[in-house]
Amino acid sequence: MSISPSTTAATSGLATLEERLRDDFVTLGWPAKAWIPPSTRKGLPVHDVLVIGAGQAGLALSMALQQVGIKPVLLDRSAPDFEGPWATTARMETLRSPKELTGPAMGVAALSFRAWFIAQFGLDAWTALDKIPRLQWMDYLRWYRRVTNADVRNGHEVVAVRPQADGVVEVDVRANGVIATWQTRRLVLATGRDGLGGATVPAFMRGVDRKFWAHSSDAMDYATLAGKHVGVVGAGASAMDSAATALENGAASVDMLIRRPQLPLINKSKGSGVPGLTHGQYLLPDAWKWRIRHYINAQQVPPPHGSTLRVSRHDNAFFHLGCAVQSVEKAGDKLQVQTSAGVFVLDFLIVSTGFAIDWSLRPEFADIAPHVKLWNSRFTPEAADEDAELSASPDLGPLFEFQGELPGLDRIHCFCYPAALSHGTVSGDIPAISDGARKLAQGLASLFYLNDIEQHFDKLKAYAEPELDGTEWTAADSAARIRQLQP
Repeated sequence: MSISPSTTAATSGLATLEERLRDDFVTLGWPAKAWIPPSTRKGLPVHDVLVIGAGQAGLALSMALQQVGIKPVLLDRSAPDFEGPWATTARMETLRSPKELTGPAMGVAALSFRAWFIAQFGLDAWTALDKIPRLQWMDYLRWYRRVTNADVRNGHEVVAVRPQADGVVEVDVRANGVIATWQTRRLVLATGRDGLGGATVPAFMRGVDRKFWAHSSDAMDYATLAGKHVGVVGAGASAMDSAATALENGAASVDMLIRRPQLPLINKSKGSGVPGLTHGQYLLPDAWKWRIRHYINAQQVPPPHGSTLRVSRHDNAFFHLGCAVQSVEKAGDKLQVQTSAGVFVLDFLIVSTGFAIDWSLRPEFADIAPHVKLWNSRFTPEAADEDAELSASPDLGPLFEFQGELPGLDRIHCFCYPAALSHGTVSGDIPAISDGARKLAQGLASLFYLNDIEQHFDKLKAYAEPELDGTEWTAADSAARIRQLQP
């Protein structure tokens, strides 16, 4: 759906919304007054909270922290306005979430996508809207960053993380070609779907020249596929989006190579989206945590209805079910893709095989990776319920903190997808991102008070702002009054 209001109308509508939002912030006391004593170490300032990542999770956490009087700094290696995947590697036409979800609005109606959209396009356009266009969501997040006054440092790449025994985390940050060491009391990883790893590359792709293939999460110019016979491995949402993008950019054909004999039809994860699980995943017994997450993983999430139609409407798109890829070999300027259904001769292959927790792909975490406690050391599932993703997930504490023997490790908080087994899907996905951000922000506020309890108690004892000045009353003559009351 393409909507193009006049520039004047859109600007006027947003100005009105922002005035309403400013009043909401005043009403809600946002941002709250700063209350944490500043700290230094080795003569240098120490930040209260540094956040790696300024996508929707980082921005939501910034808003939540400011609601409790903490101003974080967000470090993002991307250029301004290109944080997260929405305007870079994501290729869906629309978001998969229902438009009514409030996402990172943090309970402030004027901060919601709905309010932002209606201010520019009107209520009738909102009613007619099916799903939120992907790039429009990115525009909303750019606006969200501005109106919440998030402190984002773009072009800042974290290259090393070293927790220290004295309660400070050292973070080496590269910016403008120079590496400097930042210090923070708490570090939050808001690093997205591949936050502790990267793209899963199947064994059959190892050794194949990269000029002949790409992962669906790679940054890539799909126009280069014009006139080529393309294969796509997988049938999830990103596989459909990649296939459709290739077709829309003039691919001669796209063959979907799908291992399963049938596509999953029901999105089981939607069935789990109730407040009891959103707020209560952490409190569940281990066996139930595992059982729920493994069931959703095993059932698999079907590709969205619209994304699938986006592919199937092309006559040169072919869905091959029960077609498992077995090997891939280069033959001249082609690929020979051996499958359980036969050999496909293709010009290019896109593998859409998801993401994995793989610390070796994140060298910036090399100092902590060997020490992080994982679920494989906490819980042993039944043989039929084994799950590599869940086994590799970090075993997190109540505030998303890593656990392990390394001093200071618990000062690092995992607010990204790998937290799902411990805490549920509250650290990245749109439906519950406000819940997760609020939980972490309030928890961090509690920890800061606990860690600084002596200073806060001294401040309490020194507090001397008078409520009364002694002129508000006149002392009575008690003896005279008693005589007056005698019978």
